[in-house]
Amino acid sequence: MTTIQPIPEQSGTVLRDLMQTLIDGREGFSMAADRLDDSGNTDIAATLRSFAEQRQRFAAELQEAASDYVTLSDVKGSAAADLHRAWMSLADAITGDDPHAVLAVAEQGEDEAKKAYEQALNEELPSDLRELVSRQAAEVNAAHDRVRDLRDDHAS
Repeated sequence: MTTIQPIPEQSGTVLRDLMQTLIDGREGFSMAADRLDDSGNTDIAATLRSFAEQRQRFAAELQEAASDYVTLSDVKGSAAADLHRAWMSLADAITGDDPHAVLAVAEQGEDEAKKAYEQALNEELPSDLRELVSRQAAEVNAAHDRVRDLRDDHAS
């Protein structure tokens, strides 16, 4: 049995928030990919599905690395993400499966992911967690830029 080592309470809270963000991102990217697949935009859908898989992998890595410090296995998606998905459904009803509109909503989600990683990197984290969060943050930033570029490529 692993003994949980103490970290500042705020650091634990930020790690839990980061886990929620990863779960939210996985769900959001999956939903966006499904919408784009349905409209025949399979190339973009495949890219978004790869980001959903990335977020799933990041969540598993974070849960494993953080297990010495905080329990993350009970973290679920956030209420804010539920609202974001509801907004995406509303936007979809208005715009259809327009790639630009779907990608614009996905990019908004990525803005939130970048913020969550910035907050985590501003916390007191053990070096192993800081290294993991830093690496993941760089990949999240790259994903954000890719989604933004895809959005811009599909502007009317």
